[in-house]
Order: sequence, then C-alpha cells, then structure tokens
Amino acid sequence: MAALNTKSLGRWMQRYFKRELLPLLADLRLAIALLLTIAVTSILGTVIEQGQTVAFYQANYPEDPALFGFLDWKFVLITGLDHVYRTWWYLAILILFGASLTACTFTRQITALRWFSRTWNFYTKPRQFNKLALSAALDEGSLETMTPLLEQRGYQVFQRDQALYAQKGISGRIGPIVVHASMLIILAGAIYGAMTGFFAQEIVPSGQVFQIRNIFDAGPWAAAQIPKDWAVRVNDFWIDYTTEGVIDQFYSDLSVINESGEEVKQKTIHVNEPMRYKGVTLYQADWGIASVKVKLNNSPVLEVPMGQLETEGKSRIWGTWLPIKPDLSEGVSLVATDLQGMLLVYNTEGQLISTVRKGMATEVNGIRLAIVDIVGSTGLQIKADPGIPAVYLGFGLLMVGVLMSYISHSQVWALEADGQFFVGGRTNRAQVAFERELLQLMESLQSEKSAVKHPEGVASV
Repeated sequence: MAALNTKSLGRWMQRYFKRELLPLLADLRLAIALLLTIAVTSILGTVIEQGQTVAFYQANYPEDPALFGFLDWKFVLITGLDHVYRTWWYLAILILFGASLTACTFTRQITALRWFSRTWNFYTKPRQFNKLALSAALDEGSLETMTPLLEQRGYQVFQRDQALYAQKGISGRIGPIVVHASMLIILAGAIYGAMTGFFAQEIVPSGQVFQIRNIFDAGPWAAAQIPKDWAVRVNDFWIDYTTEGVIDQFYSDLSVINESGEEVKQKTIHVNEPMRYKGVTLYQADWGIASVKVKLNNSPVLEVPMGQLETEGKSRIWGTWLPIKPDLSEGVSLVATDLQGMLLVYNTEGQLISTVRKGMATEVNGIRLAIVDIVGSTGLQIKADPGIPAVYLGFGLLMVGVLMSYISHSQVWALEADGQFFVGGRTNRAQVAFERELLQLMESLQSEKSAVKHPEGVASV
C-alpha cells in the first residue's frame, strides 16, 4: 500500500510539474518581472556603498531624517543592502530567473527547433498552401527548374516525390537558443563568483611583505580562494606630480613571493593597470604616508610612524610627534601633505618654526634635525572572482546569439499536383525582402518555362 501511495504521489508531482509549474516558469511575464527585479536590485547595489563598516552606514544613512522616510542604516544592514550581490534573496532571484530561462529554452526554443528537422515539413496537399500568407498556384513550373534557382539564392533544398522543401538562415532559429544559453552561463558565473569570491583592502608601507588578511566582503565558500601559499612584497611606491603640484599618477612595484621566499612574479602597477596572479587581482586604489626617517645630530636613522589627521574631509594631512630630548620633555610635530619631500615643523605651542625637505636638515633648539626619507604606503584593493571567465564567455556568446537572431529564417514549399505547380513560403524577418525574392522566383520559373516552349530560331542567310 505504501509503495502504491509513493507511486501515486510521484505521478501527481510529475503531472503538477508538467502542467502547472513548468508553464509558470516558462511564462514570459515572469521572466520580464524577474529581469526588472534584478535590474532594480543591481542599481541599489551600485548606488549604496557596499562592504563598508557599521559606522559608515550610521554616518551616511541616519535614522532621523531617514532617506525617503525609511532608508536608514538599520534598514540597510537588516535587508543586506550593504552586500546586495551576496544576499540569499538576490541569489534566489538569480536562480529563479535561471530556472525560468531553462524552462523557456526547453519548452519553446528547442521544441521549435526540433520542428524543423521533421520530415513532414513537406507539403503534399494543395490545401496546405492556403495557410501561407504568400503562396500561388502556377500553370507552369517544375521541381527540376526550381531547385537550381533556390540553390543560387543560398537555400538548402530537400525533395521527396513531387514535393519540395527549402530553407536558409537556420542560424536565425538557433540564435535565441544561444542567447538563452549565454544568459544561463552568465547567471551561473555570477552565482559562483558571489559564493566563492572575496574583496580585500590593504595599506602597506614600501619594503613590507604582506599576506591578504583585511577581507571586508567574501562569499560563504571563499576560504579556498584566499591565498595561503604566497605573499606580496611592496618593493617601492612613488607618486608622479604635475608641474602644478597635482598628483598625476601613483605607482606600486610589487613582487609575488612563494613560501620559500622566492620571487615568482613582479610588476609595477598603477590605476587601471592591475597585477593578476592565480585568480587574484591587485588594483592600485589609494596611498598614504607611513613614516618619516630622521637623524638627530649624529644619532642612527630613526623611523617614526606617521598617522593621518582628521580634517573633516577638507584635505589629507599626516603628522607625528618627535621627541628631541631623551627624557621626552620636549619635542616637535612633523606634518606632511604629500610625498614631494616637504615637512612642516611645529613646536609644542603649535607655531610653525621651520620647513625642511627630504635630504636636508634644520636646527631645532640647538639640535640638528635631518630628514632622511618620507616613506609612502600603497593602498591596494584586492579582488578574487572565479566566476569571471564564465561571465565573459557568456557575454561573448550573447553577442554572437544576438547577431544570429537577426538572420532571417526563410522557408519555401513547392508541390506538383493536379496539373499545377504550387509555390509558397514564409519568413520570420525581413518580410518585404522575402516577398520580393519569392515573386522574382516565380517570374524566373515562368520565364524558364517560356524559354523551353519557344526556343530561339537559327537565322538563315
């Protein structure tokens, strides 16, 4: 009895899938609604900053007044709008859209393509031509004369008994299937990348070696993508300035170091020119000042760290305090605004007492202060997205499929029956051009027949 109930349940589920669920998934209205939903949520993920700290959202999306009356930092965090592309609901929409595309492909596109391979494409009865928008019954014509005319126009011609079927542009029917398949590949790549990819940021001083640790956004399966067997060394960092003193470009000379400490790859990166290694991409994104190297009289070189000062977004300034007496009872403040080598020296009362450039020295309270170097730090944005190759492949196929879809699929039927020659055809695009082609074909048939009935005579002298 249990086995019977199980079989009945299985048959019911099969009927429900075929009659209810599959038509619903293949509904064009559902696909359009899902596509619009994906577009809107993707726009939200672009407008709302992704992967920031709670403090950032509290400062930019306050509760009072909330943006649009409801969009505050709590709403952003609860709904996952701070990491839209990795939320369960966004991935669920992608999966549902993929299921809709798959159902449409198998129920409509592939079924329609299979129709063209059936042998009953041949019209064997004159009344079948009545359903064609463009057809005619000619008193003259034959399959023998029509076949070469069609082949000259690029048609594939098939003949059986007194019936003929010809078609061209079959790729125009395959194009929509390629488009659907490419979109499925794009969705699969996007989902795989969201589940396994990660984003990280690192601020690293020149000369330092680091491993990727500061990850601010990662998929649930991203652990396997985070590199553990190699690190990166920042060989050097520098900035090119224009003659007006404005930053033109900043560069980082990077080397990938394996577990044995050997350099396996080296590249100088800048904005829009990243370095890629084993699926991880390192972008030049920011910069800063890490420290200043100084000498006090004849002391060894001292490296003093510098920190960025709060200026409420008006400018970027780095500063540090340097003691000039062993008991730390007296010191000066060093301030820098860029890596051009200029330092401002302030006393304990906040008064500017000197300006000094890298490689030069100044005297402070009888002590010679020499600036050896200003050490910059590079800001790197690091990304790994294993789904990118699939997404690129999908977009490439999408372009091919769109171009294929513009090709007209034209079909022509002919039949010799009841002392007449029936001709008809149809196309899915370029209707006017096809009608002109078919009329020219009929005219050629009549002219060929006339040439056979009335051959030219031989002139006599």
